[in-house]
Amino acid sequence: MPKSIRVGMSEIVVAEAPDILVTIGLGSCIGVCVYDPVIKVGGMAHIMLPDSTAAKEVTNRGKFADTAIPDLVELMQKKGAIKQRMLVKKAGGAQMFAYPGTNSQTHIGYRNAVAAEKALEALGLKVSGKSIGGHSGRSIYMDLATGVIRVKTLNSPEIIL
Repeated sequence: MPKSIRVGMSEIVVAEAPDILVTIGLGSCIGVCVYDPVIKVGGMAHIMLPDSTAAKEVTNRGKFADTAIPDLVELMQKKGAIKQRMLVKKAGGAQMFAYPGTNSQTHIGYRNAVAAEKALEALGLKVSGKSIGGHSGRSIYMDLATGVIRVKTLNSPEIIL
């Protein structure tokens, strides 16, 4: 019987089939999902900020794209996942509040999405599906038995990645 495992803000969780990883209420945060379809191991990071270098002290590596993504991949590898088989999908990065005189590139959601992409590229991983941007929060459901990612957004149809 699959169990739902909640991935909270700034957390990294790795599990295996038949479980389901769930993160609720992604606004400007990014949810990065990594899956190895051969051994049915998957992981999710709920990333809050793009870059740890501006922080005085990094006490939670799951908070930043530049530290969470390498840690997620390493945890997956410790469970037996092989990087060449990893499938990557991401969602979030919404512009929750629009302010006059600003453009999308100054918003944290956009910066989070760009930082996640850079961290993945640095590891040689490509994103095969995404639901990024907009003005609404999202929730992600990652089925580790199938690798299917369901993204739910308020007042919108569900997206399958």
